[in-house]
Amino acid sequence: MSSASQTTNHDEIRRWIEDRQGTPSRVKDSGEGGILRVDFGEPEEALEPIEWDEFFQIFEKSDLAFLHQDKTEDGKLSRFSKFVSRS
Repeated sequence: MSSASQTTNHDEIRRWIEDRQGTPSRVKDSGEGGILRVDFGEPEEALEPIEWDEFFQIFEKSDLAFLHQDKTEDGKLSRFSKFVSRS
């Protein structure tokens, strides 16, 4: 059985995303700040790339944590992640 971990550590989040060839993104037209997403290079017109500094500014302002899975049940690298409230 695989499990997920939660973190607020910026270095750990960035490393996890980059290890999976992901880039920091947000939903287009999502208002001030925005809704964070990770873009893994699959075409998604609803996303726009942002810089890491802006990504983590939104992350902190929104009081988020990063829920992620390192490996799937069969031991493969997992891309499962989700932004959740810290409270």
